[in-house]
Amino acid sequence: GGKTGIGAHIVEVQEIFGKAFNAGTEFARDGSQFDALFNEGDTFTIGSLEGRVLHTPGHTPACLTYVIGDAAFVGDTLFMPDYGTARCDFPGGDARTLYHSIQKVLSLPEQTRLFLCHDYKAPGRDTYQHETTVAEQRQANVHVHDGISEEEFVKMRTERDATLGMPRLIIPSVQVNMRAGELPPAEDNGQVYLKVPINRF
Repeated sequence: GGKTGIGAHIVEVQEIFGKAFNAGTEFARDGSQFDALFNEGDTFTIGSLEGRVLHTPGHTPACLTYVIGDAAFVGDTLFMPDYGTARCDFPGGDARTLYHSIQKVLSLPEQTRLFLCHDYKAPGRDTYQHETTVAEQRQANVHVHDGISEEEFVKMRTERDATLGMPRLIIPSVQVNMRAGELPPAEDNGQVYLKVPINRF
């Protein structure tokens, strides 16, 4: 199969969620579940394509943007201009950090195509969308267009995040994601469990 790569700061995420789910010593918190751990400025190849890594934390400490030619895959930073930006209230997230990460993305050439990780269809839009540009984001992003200050963004993002509920599948998905897509090991009765911490999140 293919190889897996992720931001080198996944070790921080693994530490946070390893504790949250009381994972035992069998759960390595060193990123060794992944084939490659990327840092800012690293490069990689996929066939004839060369990618460049931007570290763009804020949603989580490990988030990355991959720049390939005139395209950037921005992960959990920006959404479509009519929807805004990613939340920052997950463990290890930070609105001020996300603001600086977004500015890094928006400093790419204006014609750079941005491919999004999610779309939630803003009110009044009936179709899902996945692609925008740096120019469109700078002109029209409802949270972070040109002219929005760092302090304005942090205030907006923090207040908005306080109104959001937890994503429906976050508890099971994180336990698999932190293991690079693998389920937790079976316990001594041979059964695999996904845990639900009570009063933790």
